[in-house]
Amino acid sequence: MTQALPPGQRNNATFPRLGLAQFARRFPGNTSRIDLDIPGNVEHPLHLPDALAGLPRIGQVSDFHCVTMWSHRSLRWGGVRFTDFYQRVVVPRAGPRTGATLVALRGQDGARTGMLLTDLLNDDVLLADTLDGKALSVEHEAPLRLIAPGHYGYKSVKHLCRIEFKAEDSGYRVSGFRFMDHPRARVAREERRRVAPGWLLRYLYRPLVAGNIARFARALAENEAIPKYCP
Repeated sequence: MTQALPPGQRNNATFPRLGLAQFARRFPGNTSRIDLDIPGNVEHPLHLPDALAGLPRIGQVSDFHCVTMWSHRSLRWGGVRFTDFYQRVVVPRAGPRTGATLVALRGQDGARTGMLLTDLLNDDVLLADTLDGKALSVEHEAPLRLIAPGHYGYKSVKHLCRIEFKAEDSGYRVSGFRFMDHPRARVAREERRRVAPGWLLRYLYRPLVAGNIARFARALAENEAIPKYCP
């Protein structure tokens, strides 16, 4: 039996590229290498080329829930559990300091959000580099993205390139206005944004979704039409 959708969500047959409007025309500079920076409240800041090398890989089927009320069911992701990456790479090599319980996430396109470390260590949170058995495309979001199925999609940062450990959220920037980014954004609790109840925000998002999806689709098509030259 198919599990019911979370509160306020509607099934969407497609899985569109989407985000805040200002990111529609921002694309990653690197799509072939999985490089990660690990700075912040750690003993040894790291730059990790080929960051997932040598780590145990898994496949996972999960639903994706956008904060703008649509969901796409049963996506097949492949990659490395964040908890394995944390325990096998971050802890022994970077050495997060006591109290580094907030993780600021950044994509190559400049998108920023953050998650509590306790949420990132859930077993279903992935550093994903494949979708449906194929390497991520620019559309979904090469070369690496976070996948956190229990949280709204804006926490699943696209083109992930930076994982910064912080002790508190002072000086911590998010994409857009701060009230638009909930500290946890749990889908089951309808934590859509920092202010206003989640059910109320449904009425704000509903008229905006179709136009924003179309804007991102046009930007992707225009980017794909630009000739790409090999050095």
